[in-house]
Amino acid sequence: MKLKILIYIISIVCVLTIFTMHKENKVQIQDGSSQVSDEMHELISNYIINKYAKVYVNTEKQFEVHKVYGTSESNGTIRVYMYSYFGGFNKSTGLESIGGHSLPAVIELKKSETGYKVIAYTEPQDGNLYQSSLKRMFPAKYLEKAYRDTGHIPDLLKEMDDKVMQWLELPK
Repeated sequence: MKLKILIYIISIVCVLTIFTMHKENKVQIQDGSSQVSDEMHELISNYIINKYAKVYVNTEKQFEVHKVYGTSESNGTIRVYMYSYFGGFNKSTGLESIGGHSLPAVIELKKSETGYKVIAYTEPQDGNLYQSSLKRMFPAKYLEKAYRDTGHIPDLLKEMDDKVMQWLELPK
């Protein structure tokens, strides 16, 4: 009888442990950018600008703007699912981008003592691997948005123009 009680108690403890572990590892996805502070938006843009500054060497100034589809948080790490538009500009060419790109991306941020830091940045692979890599990067609910936004980003183009006009000191 004592053995049955012991096995029963051990079984309950195991089930509760598995349930607790599953609950802790479950990632909640939150639509929109409400979890992304101004500080985080700035960090994201600065990270991408620094990453590509040496690629577009014939530009005087680089800018990045992005649209956040949603976020998820797990173990203190915030994953930001977004669409990014990066461009390099010269004063002599005004609003005409000299080089740049736009693509869906995922960036992971971790809270540190001095704010946030980027711990990972992922872009989809090129060519035949584009769709499969995008599926690995994004939750299913954001895939259609990422496909739809590819090549069609009027809001981001407007936001980019505003930043460039401010840099050029042109009236809006």
